[in-house]
Parts: sequence; structure tokens; C-alpha cells
Amino acid sequence: MHLTTPRLSLHTMTEADWPLFLQLQQDPRVMAFVADPRSEETIRAHFEARLPAWDKTSHHWLCLVIREKTTGAALGVTGFLPEWEPFRQAEMGYMMLPEAQGQGYASEALAAVCEFAFDTCGFHRLKALVVEGNRASRRVLEKCGFEWEGTLKDNYQLAGEWESDWLLARVNRPV
Repeated sequence: MHLTTPRLSLHTMTEADWPLFLQLQQDPRVMAFVADPRSEETIRAHFEARLPAWDKTSHHWLCLVIREKTTGAALGVTGFLPEWEPFRQAEMGYMMLPEAQGQGYASEALAAVCEFAFDTCGFHRLKALVVEGNRASRRVLEKCGFEWEGTLKDNYQLAGEWESDWLLARVNRPV
């Protein structure tokens, strides 16, 4: 699969994207609100789980590599995990390299993925969980039309501490 935006090209992750995935997963700045440090073996298992062929009823993440169009430089990954039956929903996600953060790339990529999820896949609702305090990620979602629905108290454990998550969602409403 291939999506494009004015500045970006998004393509299905392949085996050749392992170095990028490993770099993202091992960078403490990227993972600060995502997960505790993981072994390379665990990271590899997460990577391989995203490689099988994907369609809207899959039970694994659609993972797209985000590249800058003019240079081809990898900037990060984005995608979603379908929850098709019976509710036509998906959980959104993204991770950007530190040097690509703060430039609007995540919002631009997420907007394209949301359009694909709604228009091509027929999803009704997209949601995202953001560790409370991750204001940059929340801003990305809000720029893409996601609304804050609430806080899930002590929903996730990070660095041995229970963290609350912000729940944001966007519904595909006919105009």
C-alpha cells in the first residue's frame, strides 16, 4: 500500500525497514511515553508481527513507514490496529524520529491514514490512547480532528509506575 501527502510518502513496512523500526524502538526520547526498554529480540518480534499481508479485517497493525518525498529520508512510522468486528473501529499509532518531530510530519501522515481508514476501509471510529502528559502527541491528534473523551486512570505501567491515559477519538460523520 502507498499513500502520499504534499510532503510525504507512506508505504507498507517491509523487511528492509528493520533498521528504522529498531532505531525508533531503542531511542529513549521516542519511547519515553510508549514503553520501557525492550530487548532486540522483543523488538524484532513486534516488527515481524507487522509484516504479514494486511487488510481491514486483519488482527495485526497496519504499519506504514513515513518518508520525506523529496529526499526519501525515513521519518517514522504510523498505522492502526483494526477492531473491525463488530464495531468498525481502529486504534491509531505513530512514532517519529526526534529530528522529524515538531515539523508537522506526524499530523500530515496521520491525516492521510485517517482518510484511508474512513474512506477506503470504511471504519466508523478511530481512537488513540496517549500517556497523560504527552502533550505533543495529543496536539497531533487534535490537529487531525480527534477529540478528548476522557482519562483512563492507572491504565498503563511505564517505568514501574502506573500511568493514566488520555483517550481521544474521531468519528466518521457524514457531512
